[in-house]
Amino acid sequence: MSGEAVLAPPTPTPRQRIQRKRRARLSGGSMSLIAQGQPMVWLTGGGLVLCLGMVIGLLALVFYQGFATFWPGRLVQVWLQDGRTYLGEVARVEDYRPGPEVIAALPDERRAEVERRLAAREGWATRRLLRTGNYDLTGEHFRWVSDFEVAREEQPDWAVLVERLAWGRFYGTPQAFLVDGVSEASDPREVAQHYDGHHDEARARWRVRRGLETHETGVVNARLERERLALREIELSHGQASAEYAAESRRVAGLEHEANAEFERIRREIDALDRENARTQLVLATADGVEQPLALDEIVRLVPANRLGFGGRLRVYLSRWHEFLVDDPREANSEGGVFPAIFGTVAMTLLMTLVVVPIGVLAALYLREYARAGWIVSAVRIAINNLAGVPSIVFGVFGLGFFCYFIGGSVDQLFFEAKLPSPTFGTGGVLWAALTLALLTLPVVIVATEEALAAVPNSMREGSYACGASKWQTIRRIVLPRALPGITTGTILAMARGAGEVAPLMLVGAVKLAPVLPVDGTFPFVHPQRSFMHLGFHIYDLGFQSQNSEAAKPMVFTTTLLLIAIVVVLNLTAIAVRARLHRRFKGSHI
Repeated sequence: MSGEAVLAPPTPTPRQRIQRKRRARLSGGSMSLIAQGQPMVWLTGGGLVLCLGMVIGLLALVFYQGFATFWPGRLVQVWLQDGRTYLGEVARVEDYRPGPEVIAALPDERRAEVERRLAAREGWATRRLLRTGNYDLTGEHFRWVSDFEVAREEQPDWAVLVERLAWGRFYGTPQAFLVDGVSEASDPREVAQHYDGHHDEARARWRVRRGLETHETGVVNARLERERLALREIELSHGQASAEYAAESRRVAGLEHEANAEFERIRREIDALDRENARTQLVLATADGVEQPLALDEIVRLVPANRLGFGGRLRVYLSRWHEFLVDDPREANSEGGVFPAIFGTVAMTLLMTLVVVPIGVLAALYLREYARAGWIVSAVRIAINNLAGVPSIVFGVFGLGFFCYFIGGSVDQLFFEAKLPSPTFGTGGVLWAALTLALLTLPVVIVATEEALAAVPNSMREGSYACGASKWQTIRRIVLPRALPGITTGTILAMARGAGEVAPLMLVGAVKLAPVLPVDGTFPFVHPQRSFMHLGFHIYDLGFQSQNSEAAKPMVFTTTLLLIAIVVVLNLTAIAVRARLHRRFKGSHI
């Protein structure tokens, strides 16, 4: 052994020394958290949790408030210390600090006790907001009632809530049921039975009456208007002294005579229905003893809230939802339904999508597949990105000036001169609103389509060219089918943004109440020049323009919930189409 040579270990290279030190730090746990990247993991994860929390919290608030709006509550009657009495629903409860003038207005024997109670709660008191209704009698819809003002309260067994076509809700107790002015019943149970037996017939007659007033009268008026416009066109082209004008005038005069006879027939039918409905009345007594007769055809719904079990409340709840989805609004949009707004929102969104997707896809195709790189293409892309950052109200002003006044005014001059100075297309309408929002969402579609086209591998294009296909054949058969999922993504984003925009619509066609829909049964059946209702504008109107803000507040959440649901349904439909396209072409990717 002594004669054998001992080999020394090889000297490590600098790279090996660095790797050994790194392994030593990792095994010993001495590596800093910053170097491992852990703080950034927690920071980014925390940002994601914060974003999800805000979104979920907002949706939870909208869902809770929206779904709870139509649930019927119990009716409470309170007697105050000063002798006043109120009957209604509790809208909300809150704590507040009553001012000294409120305490001074209390009776002397009550004031000391209230002051002791307030001192025990450090000056805080509780009050309830009662929805008392009966606006035609009291001039108010709500009334604050503090707990220390209440001498007695109860929930009357036969207290009822009446939802009316006009004047809002009415709260009272059934006193009598009148037929031709004679009382048929005075006991609340018998009054309710008579009401149930006559109300459906009265409402059916009211619906017939409304059809006569709106549909049949509208048809006659539309026919007269067309004939008068034809006469006006002859006047413009031939003059009033022409034989053509004289012959047309005689014909229009005969049609007006027939129309007046038709109007008289409709009026007689309406008067007969009014007389029949006026025979029956429901008499209710308010909390302070005032008796008020109500016509049955003006009553939308009577709710004996304190006598309903869970099943009865559920029926009222579903009935209110049905009315909300299929009826027209009433009471300055704070009650009734929102069907015109649903129709207008969906129609405008779909029309906007039909306009913006082809234009955006064609523009993106040119920029990605045909245009040569250069300063012009770069400038166009910069302009598109800047267009995406322009405030939406600017698009509304542009749509009003360009689409409504310039293009619409030109259309009126060319095709509707007989109706001037009353504009036909020269004012806001669903067509101009759709075009304005199409311009607003155009950058979204262009950018998404360009990214989808860029994601298609060049090897597919080259293989198509190698097989002898032309440029357009390659785009149509190879590129576009594989880019369709990405194009659909841009469509989804455009639909989501366009459906929720409000500011531009206020200038180019959305109105508080649209008496007729853009689509109806009168020729030419589709009327893109008409104004329309929109759920976003409806929410704005309820929140900031309603004369009964407390009653409109729950409707804001319900309408918001409905708008979210419509946007989700439209997006889910587009997502389903995108998934189907992706499954169809995923096997073809290289």
